[in-house]
Amino acid sequence: MKKVWIWSAAGVAVLLALGVVIKMSGVSRRGATAVSESAPAVSSDKFEDLLKAAAALEAQGELVRARQAYKEIMGNSVSRSGIADVQKKYEDVNMRVIVSAISVPDETEVYVVKPGDSLSAIASRYRTTVEFLKKQNGLTSDIIRPDMRLRVWTGKFSVMVDKSQNLLLLQSNGEVVKTYPVSTGKNNITPVGAFKVINKLVEPDWTHEGKIIPYGNPQNILGTRWLGFDLPGYGIHGTSEPESIGTQATAGCVRMLNPDVEQLFDLLPRGTEVTIND
Repeated sequence: MKKVWIWSAAGVAVLLALGVVIKMSGVSRRGATAVSESAPAVSSDKFEDLLKAAAALEAQGELVRARQAYKEIMGNSVSRSGIADVQKKYEDVNMRVIVSAISVPDETEVYVVKPGDSLSAIASRYRTTVEFLKKQNGLTSDIIRPDMRLRVWTGKFSVMVDKSQNLLLLQSNGEVVKTYPVSTGKNNITPVGAFKVINKLVEPDWTHEGKIIPYGNPQNILGTRWLGFDLPGYGIHGTSEPESIGTQATAGCVRMLNPDVEQLFDLLPRGTEVTIND
């Protein structure tokens, strides 16, 4: 059956969110939206009914069920006009679930605080971050007490960057939960391969041409956060040039809007895997 390949950011993210793997030129690749001529059609009325049902679940606070409903709509309506709006709803609900106190089968655990525990020790045990633990549990300080019950997200986060689309894809247990627009290297110079986050900095200084340019200096282009790779000099960071997002504009790093990189920074522990594809 002949397939039509549609290359669009929205289409890429939809199939990624559904865990679809497309094979092109003999290489397994997550990316292209494959719309088969025999793909099941969903009528406009049915599409609207499904969307209203998902929105009702979301309004009722049934976020896990709403997330599944939006996912099913995307799976049955990949080529439909307006699917990008459904994708956004799906991703927004995903992030609300992730940072909430909701119990999610196979993705969360409840940890009972023991004497001598600290948030940093618990974060290390679960390979997460203190910031993420605090967000999930509504904590405003690092103080915890014995017998407190903490919700812990146990899904393993990873990141994939698609240079052809200038998209960063946040995954949990291999399934995309949110997509972010990014900038990558001029003339396609951002390195391709598998890397790990090994250092994280808040309000980073920038070392450029042998000089240290402090955070806050207009010449410092790193924005509010830095997640450095195990490839020296490369990483994911914010920006003082938001207009560049979505283009090839960097010296090789992956550049994000500051609110986006701050969200990512809080979720990703050191050791997070980052895969960059052409």
